[in-house]
Amino acid sequence: MLAAPWRALFDVSGKVALVTGGRRGLGLAMAEGLAAAGASVAVAAASPDPGELPERIRACGGTAPLYLQADLSDRAQRTGLVDKVVGHFGRLDILVNCAGSQHRQPAVEFDLVKWDELISLMLTAVFELCQQAARVMERQGGGKIINIASLLSFQGGWTIPAYTAAKHGVAGLTRALANEWAARNINVNAIAPGYFETDLCAPLMRDPVREPQIRARIPAGRWGRPEDLVGPLLFLASDAARYVHGHVLVVDGGWMGR
Repeated sequence: MLAAPWRALFDVSGKVALVTGGRRGLGLAMAEGLAAAGASVAVAAASPDPGELPERIRACGGTAPLYLQADLSDRAQRTGLVDKVVGHFGRLDILVNCAGSQHRQPAVEFDLVKWDELISLMLTAVFELCQQAARVMERQGGGKIINIASLLSFQGGWTIPAYTAAKHGVAGLTRALANEWAARNINVNAIAPGYFETDLCAPLMRDPVREPQIRARIPAGRWGRPEDLVGPLLFLASDAARYVHGHVLVVDGGWMGR
């Protein structure tokens, strides 16, 4: 029997969330969605300019976001990041690890400097921020961690070995941390987006050959829109997912079902 009205299960009002890579694309949509649902939002991104983030948050009725400039591929810049959020808002309830980038190059020629940078940004930083957040959440009695995985957590891709390796790692890391932290009331899960209309996918969307091939393979018949991630995010960030641990939720228009 539900102890409260079912709508309360999805309520994140009054919570504090940190979204990495929340300045644009999928991260911006998720930051906006959390703010619209009543959460206070902090965003960490590499650019010194927050772009349209403050305006978008205000437009949806959210409180002014905390913007933290940090190149998360650099350990020195991600050290103490969660402490800054807690220092500003007093707590942290939700962590969304979304920051990412991509470099396309045949594997035999792949730039090892880019490899190190991308693995640091999309895997090592995810672990470090999960670790920082878990220390705070354990003291508070629990929290929600949502890592952004990818279809490339399940598939090999083409000419993106670093991105693929990192995203496979994110899926495994999500399960490993859930095993350790579920008993501490910390839910660690992931969302694996499919092909979405973002800057990261812009080269594919402009490709006159690949774009129609990709769209034709998606059962939904279209690319995802950033706002399509908000519902799954709010589910995993709320008490509705309190017994969901170590899950990678695919949001792909049916791609993986083909």
